[in-house]
Amino acid sequence: MNWGGLIFLGMRYVQRNRGKVTLLIAAFTLVWLLPLSIGLLVKRAETQLRARAVETPLLLGKTGSALELTFNGLYFTKPAIATLPYRQVEEVRESGLAEAIPLYARFSAAGYRIVGTSLEYFDFRGLEYAEGRPLLRLGECVIGATVAKREGLEEGDSLISSPETLFDLAGVYPLKMKVVGILAPSSTPDDNTVFVDPKTTWIIEGLGHGHVEASQSSADQQIKTDHTEAVKLNASVVQYNEVTPENAASFHFHGEIGDNPFTSIIVIPNDAKSQAIIKGRYATSEALQLISPEEEMDELFATVFGVQQLVLWLLGVVGAATLLIGGLVFLLSYRLRREEFGHLRRIGADMATLRALIAFEAGFVILSSMVVSGIGLFLTDQLAPVLIRSMLG
Repeated sequence: MNWGGLIFLGMRYVQRNRGKVTLLIAAFTLVWLLPLSIGLLVKRAETQLRARAVETPLLLGKTGSALELTFNGLYFTKPAIATLPYRQVEEVRESGLAEAIPLYARFSAAGYRIVGTSLEYFDFRGLEYAEGRPLLRLGECVIGATVAKREGLEEGDSLISSPETLFDLAGVYPLKMKVVGILAPSSTPDDNTVFVDPKTTWIIEGLGHGHVEASQSSADQQIKTDHTEAVKLNASVVQYNEVTPENAASFHFHGEIGDNPFTSIIVIPNDAKSQAIIKGRYATSEALQLISPEEEMDELFATVFGVQQLVLWLLGVVGAATLLIGGLVFLLSYRLRREEFGHLRRIGADMATLRALIAFEAGFVILSSMVVSGIGLFLTDQLAPVLIRSMLG
């Protein structure tokens, strides 16, 4: 058999019928690529989500959807969940059974979640600083590596919180925060987060604010009378939208600090006995729920795998039908090429060569579809973190 001639004739046929061949390659590519991509994405999502859940012993939050609480406390999504008061943090700490790390993941800046938390969070997650320092004062923020890279931010720059509504009738203004630290990449949701002190998030919400000193206010903000030297302020005095060393002392909070909100609390028991006791304390609570993120992820992926098996079964049926149709196309192709094969027989080609030409077309389609599927699978693997983050968002 003349292999050189066989390859020449086979490639000429492929070039002449490029439309049909391209459609066959596309169809076969989907047969290989779809189930493999779905399996890859589910596996990557499971690995990423489970890792963070396993590292977090317990989450305390308001009674509601345990899964939404998990996603808010671990991945800072679902910002609209119900809040619980700060006094719950103190109650956990005073119990002596566990450490409590508060989280307030509701607001955002430049599309990135603002998370109010304590300094213990950074030690708990093992986060390191690429540059700068930890949070020390109101109005400061520490940003994740991805935030710094995408927004082009460096230590000393500023980031402004995003208003929840275009027109805020309550008079709550966006807060300009100073970047004092940038975290090293951790390949976790922390890379896409803006961390602040809890009191800073309360200022963003309008629960705390500062005022202009009356003696330092401008003339158009003052109302003077002839009967007294006292200075009064008119309605043009507004809240600050930036905390500076000069005005920091004027910031204050209304109401009880214990009533101020958090979306969740990370609870870290001292030992297994302490964990059992603290679980028992919240088991009968109607207002609060104490959950295990690992158990919630187990339940989630049990459902996901069930759906995945159904989807893969359906894709298998579609794939089998596609392969059968592909085989039919090759059979029809053989019949349509009878005249061509007749000419080849007359010039000396044997039946083995004719069958090899059909096999060449089939092999070219299958091999090409596998190569394209491999490229698609590689791109899916590279884009998986982005796709998972978008699904979490």
